[in-house]
Amino acid sequence: MALTEKYQSLIDIANQGGVGDLQVSEENGVLHVRGTAPSEDVKQRIWDEYNRIDPDMRAGDLVLNLEVGRAFAAAASGGGETYTVQSGDTLSAIGKRYGVPWREIFEANRGTIDNPDRIFPGQQLRIPRQ
Repeated sequence: MALTEKYQSLIDIANQGGVGDLQVSEENGVLHVRGTAPSEDVKQRIWDEYNRIDPDMRAGDLVLNLEVGRAFAAAASGGGETYTVQSGDTLSAIGKRYGVPWREIFEANRGTIDNPDRIFPGQQLRIPRQ
C-alpha cells in the first residue's frame, strides 16, 4: 500500500479543515505532510487521525509538520471575530452577515484561503472589525 493511500484519511481531514499551503510528498519511504492549520482544533483532529492510524507511532513513515496560521492567532487574541465555514457558504454571504466586504475577509485570511472561490466547511475564518 502506498503511503498516500495509508494516510489518505489524514490528508482528507487536512483538506476539509482548510489547511493552507498543504504539501504532501513522499521521500525515501516517508510521507511528509506540511501546512498551516486554521485553528488548534483542526491541527488536533489531524494528529488524532494519525494516532488512530498508527496508535503507537512506530511505523516511522510519516513526518507531520503543522503550524497554526497567524489569522487564527490574531482573531483569538481579539483582532476580530472568527467564523466557522458551513456547507454552502461563500465569502460574499459571510461578508453580508457581518457587514464586511468579501475582499476584506479574503485578505484577512490569506494564510488560510488561496482562492476566494474555494472555502471549505470547517475552516475558521477571521472576520475583520469594521
